[in-house]
Amino acid sequence: MTVEQAPPDGAATRPGTRATPDAPDAVQTLGRWTLRPGVAVTELPDGVHLRGWITGVTLEGGPGLRVLWSRLAETLTAGSALATDRSARLARSAPPGSPVRAALLTVIARLHEHHLLVERAGLAEQPGGTAEKTSGPWLGAVADRPATAAAALGRSRARVIAADPEGPLARSAARALERAGLRAEVVAGAASADGRVLLTATGGGAPSPAVPDRPERGRGDPAVAVGPPQDRGEPAVVVGLRSGIGFVTPVGSVEQALADADALAGRLRGRETPGPPEQAGLPALLASSAAHRLVCAVAGLRDPSAEADDARLVPGVPTALVAEREPLRGEYRNWAGPVLMDADRARPAPAVRTLAEALARVPVLTDGLVGVLDAPDPGTLPQLPVALVRCEVADGVLLSGAARADLARLEAVCRAAELRLGEGGEGGPVVGAGPVVGAGPEHARGRALRRAAFGGDAVPVSWSPGPGRCPQALHWWSVLVRRLGVDADVAVARLGTGGGSVFRARVRERTAGRLLGTAVEASADDAVAHAALSAVVGVRAAVELPGVRHLVTPGGASAALARDADTAPWEDDGWTTAWLAASAEREPELQRALTAWAAPAGHAPRPWEPSADAPADVHALWSALHQCGFSVVSAPPGPAEHRRDTGGLR
Repeated sequence: MTVEQAPPDGAATRPGTRATPDAPDAVQTLGRWTLRPGVAVTELPDGVHLRGWITGVTLEGGPGLRVLWSRLAETLTAGSALATDRSARLARSAPPGSPVRAALLTVIARLHEHHLLVERAGLAEQPGGTAEKTSGPWLGAVADRPATAAAALGRSRARVIAADPEGPLARSAARALERAGLRAEVVAGAASADGRVLLTATGGGAPSPAVPDRPERGRGDPAVAVGPPQDRGEPAVVVGLRSGIGFVTPVGSVEQALADADALAGRLRGRETPGPPEQAGLPALLASSAAHRLVCAVAGLRDPSAEADDARLVPGVPTALVAEREPLRGEYRNWAGPVLMDADRARPAPAVRTLAEALARVPVLTDGLVGVLDAPDPGTLPQLPVALVRCEVADGVLLSGAARADLARLEAVCRAAELRLGEGGEGGPVVGAGPVVGAGPEHARGRALRRAAFGGDAVPVSWSPGPGRCPQALHWWSVLVRRLGVDADVAVARLGTGGGSVFRARVRERTAGRLLGTAVEASADDAVAHAALSAVVGVRAAVELPGVRHLVTPGGASAALARDADTAPWEDDGWTTAWLAASAEREPELQRALTAWAAPAGHAPRPWEPSADAPADVHALWSALHQCGFSVVSAPPGPAEHRRDTGGLR
């Protein structure tokens, strides 16, 4: 069996599969189901190929599979009156436990998994007993209950509100709504100025019970959108068209859609191109996309952005369609808008838990069109012996380095966000406290606590490279002193935190005594490894970008995100992923010890937010971070010798 395109997750557990030993199985209940409208069937020499609206499956297993399919097709293509009888006959001809029965169950399960079957009860019945097209062939192809979706569309009314009712956007949107079965009227209104058109609907139905907030791509988060929440009132969407570029907002309340439109127009203003905005295809593309989103919301269908199963889109974060004229194209992009008015948008997002989740959300924050930060990019920077990436910040260039490029990107995004948020005033509880950004609470706390770990009692600890040491500590020390030829020395001390193991490592040049790298970790080896790695990043940065304004060096806080990382059987601590996973097991104890040490001085991290009079872009960034599951906490400034940009320790 081969699968050409995987279906949305959650489709495997369809009605009709065997639930208990005494319940009818999928063969006995096959009469309840029929092929979706539009499913094409092609017989192959040793099987059959089926393709629906967005999924396809090829079943291969020998000449007998074609015979098996023909028996199934007799039931699936029959009218309701005959389907029950043929299903019973099929069940009698293949007794339970027989190889034929097992093969039938397998094929039926694959059809359900790929959304190629629909319940007959969900289709409108014709007088002749056949499930046909009164609910519309396109609804039959995509909806779990097409008749329910069609009824919701039938009792709804749409309004297209535009400053110019005869403009191309308004006309195209109204035509698209009518063709989809949603009656629409065009209304002149001032609420949609500046080339925007507002689409609203009344009297729709609730989302289909078969697809309420179901997980997308198996990540366990709510779907991007499956219909209007109960507290939205009238679902609405705004489509905007400027010179050479346009957008479609996520579905929401009227107030939310208008707020999103204002913010999107501001973000996209820099991408406008000279020339008339009314290019032949762009208004039609935008208007039809807006109508599509509204129709799906009214009918209780999944949002169009979820249909393609785009792995770049993060579940739980709304999407906006952005279309450009040259070349003519439209693409859904995650949209963490600055104004959250609807309850489902204002609901706190789940915190980032893993490195994969953190890295998936970085593109949301750094999207080139609708993001809030510049995207870190390696460009022509070397990736060995350390990975280097760079991005633009307000006062220059930020350079970040780490053992891997993905870790360097994460460090760069966190530090770039901190620099921007620092413009928002002292929102922390400690005078002089600055914002610390992390991918989730544990990562943010780890970054903040490491910065606060200065001063106090420290007991020197002897450390030298040799057998039995952590492979990562040996590797990065060797890279620094042998490969790069730096005459360096390392001093390790155990901090007097009153409990727990906390070690600080400082790498300095022997002759000048200049500090090259520092780290605070749960073991001496981890501290040396991160301090040496930071020193390597600093040495390479001085060669590649001399005098760079902001240099970000790695710290051990990212290990918390690798706690559940999958590692290959041969990976030991010499591999970055396995090393981070091992370090993650020591992270909770380290954070407890550092918190107990920092709390009496008032240095324990606390939630941070910008002051009320902070610039709008600071509030927008803070909001976007929280919508992506990132956390912002406060941390005191480090001592003078550590006041340079580092992602690790101060």
